[in-house]
Amino acid sequence: MISDKIQLTAKEILEQDFKTSMRGYNQEEVDQFLDTIIKDYENFQQELEALRQENNRLKRQLTEMPKRSAQQPSSQPQTATQPQAGTTNFDILKRLSNLEKHVFGSKLYD
Repeated sequence: MISDKIQLTAKEILEQDFKTSMRGYNQEEVDQFLDTIIKDYENFQQELEALRQENNRLKRQLTEMPKRSAQQPSSQPQTATQPQAGTTNFDILKRLSNLEKHVFGSKLYD
């Protein structure tokens, strides 16, 4: 994960102070800080590239999904537990009532 590799935050970079020596900033300290920044940017670049590749892969999958579903017929036929699209509660209750009449006959309504 990118956050595990990042050593500096934007605030740390902004607030970084370098000690001054007789001729200005301590060159070794500045170089070390810049090396850390460079490593962070390299890690950002690697993570960005990985995310781009994943994004492209997911986009390809998304565009291929309609093609796959059109090629593969529905493997599960609709059953009594899976009502058809557009079926209302009234339709379901009516079918259930008819089923009860068929199974239990007139005993249920006597």
